[in-house]
Amino acid sequence: MEFATAQQRVWDNKVAKGFNVTDVPLEFCLLQGEVAEAFDAWRRKEPHLGEELADVALYLLSLARMTGVDLGAEVERKLAINARRRYERDERTGTLNRVVGEDPSGCER
Repeated sequence: MEFATAQQRVWDNKVAKGFNVTDVPLEFCLLQGEVAEAFDAWRRKEPHLGEELADVALYLLSLARMTGVDLGAEVERKLAINARRRYERDERTGTLNRVVGEDPSGCER
């Protein structure tokens, strides 16, 4: 399913059922709650992790619609930025750290 289609279907369901479509701070809080539920399902190895992750996606799609963000376009843009970034492994911690400095592509650093 494409982002635009999913965003519209989520929005239509919210409107039809009378869910929040105007209170952006509330929607952020509800999204945070859904992320916590997904984490708990993963941590407890519960079988409904996929359903909880779907809830996260639905709230995120709704929030994007509420704030006028074309989430599909933003994900594409961010993937392109991330593809051009360089990372180096910190030998002490084993983590990857983005190389800070001017990106030759002109993207944000």
